[in-house]
Amino acid sequence: MDDQTRIELEAAAFRALRHHLQDKRTDVQNIDLMNLAGFCRNCLSRWYQEAANERGIDLSKDEAREIFYGMPYEAWRDQFQTEADDRKQAEFKKSFAENVGNEKTS
Repeated sequence: MDDQTRIELEAAAFRALRHHLQDKRTDVQNIDLMNLAGFCRNCLSRWYQEAANERGIDLSKDEAREIFYGMPYEAWRDQFQTEADDRKQAEFKKSFAENVGNEKTS
């Protein structure tokens, strides 16, 4: 497979993941994603922002989140986010430390 085809397939897979989390599985909470997989929607939007910034594209954290959430983050949070219980919050602290910890969190 040539590089251009690989890049296009990877981009298509990313768009499918974004669409799935935006439109089909808004019930899946970020804390659940982080606790199970070690990343969440915020991680994906941060990686998107960092990739843009590395290429000289000025993209803010809020702009990247809006691209990934399909709406401003605050609107998504108000519409879809639920309160996490103490167990999930404790798991999140551990998962965040293990998976994000020393990474740039801008």
